[in-house]
Amino acid sequence: MKTINVPTREQVNPQSQIIFDAIAKKLGKVPNLYATIGYSAEALKAMLDFEETLNHGIFTAKEREAVYLVVSQVNGCDYCLAAHTVIAGMRGFTKDEILNSRRGQVADPKLNAVLQLAKAIAENKGNVNSAVKDAFFEAGFNEAALIELAALVALRTFTNYVYALTAIPVDFPAVEKI
Repeated sequence: MKTINVPTREQVNPQSQIIFDAIAKKLGKVPNLYATIGYSAEALKAMLDFEETLNHGIFTAKEREAVYLVVSQVNGCDYCLAAHTVIAGMRGFTKDEILNSRRGQVADPKLNAVLQLAKAIAENKGNVNSAVKDAFFEAGFNEAALIELAALVALRTFTNYVYALTAIPVDFPAVEKI
C-alpha cells in the first residue's frame, strides 16, 4: 500500500505554498492535515474558504467546535479529535464539555439539539429520524440553520476522510478514547 507523506512547502505547487505561508503566519505552523490537503491547492483553498464562510454564519464558535468534535468522533478521526480538542480548550471548553460534546450529549438543551442532529447526520449520511430534526427546530433553529449544520458536518467529514485516506502523523496531543 502506498504511504502518503506530509509534504514540505517545497513539495507542493506555488499556489499551495502561498496558502501555507498564510496558514503559518496565522497559526505559527502548517498542521500536517492542512499540508497534506495542500497536495491539491484547489482542495485546500476550497476547504479554507468554506470554513471561513461558515465562521460567519448562524452558529457560534463554541457550537461549531462541539459539532466538529461529535462528527470527528462518529467518523473515528483521531487527527481531527486531537486538533479540535485543543481548539475547544482554547474556546473555553472544560474537559467534561469536550468529552460530552464528543458523545453528542450536553446539558445545554439548545446545543444538545444541535449535537444530536449533527451526530445523526454523520451516522446516517443525512437520513435522520424526524424526531431528532423536530427537536432541532423546537430548540429555536430554522431551515437556514439546518442547511448550515449540514455544511458544518460536510466540512468536518472532508477532513476526517482525508485523514482516513492518508493516516498522516497527528501533530496535536492525542485524546483519550471514549
